[in-house]
Amino acid sequence: MTASVRPQPMIAVTDIEKSSAWYCAVLGATSGHGGLEYEQVLVDGELILQLHKLELGHHHGTIGDPALPVGNGVALWFRLVDLEAAADRAKAAGCRIQTDLHHNPNADHRELWLRDPDDYLVVLAD
Repeated sequence: MTASVRPQPMIAVTDIEKSSAWYCAVLGATSGHGGLEYEQVLVDGELILQLHKLELGHHHGTIGDPALPVGNGVALWFRLVDLEAAADRAKAAGCRIQTDLHHNPNADHRELWLRDPDDYLVVLAD
């Protein structure tokens, strides 16, 4: 029997609705939960990212330290079937582009590096 693992990362954000709208626009995703404290970002019905309000602890404590900058040292990497369409969506949404579309010779694919509203590094690759 082979075990399967599917990542479902959760990041702490300052504004759930703003971050949800950003990820949905860039990734062509949909909201799977909605609300001001927690969100699930879905692509083709699959959970790809969870957003949690930075200051809230619920039953588990806070996800991040509100006294520290969020986004530092984290890269969220998404492999897409249509990178060009995602790049067009990101540019149309006015996303902050850190490194425009380019070929990464180490990985031998194309990438687009963005910063989300909380300064998380988001890499889109084909």
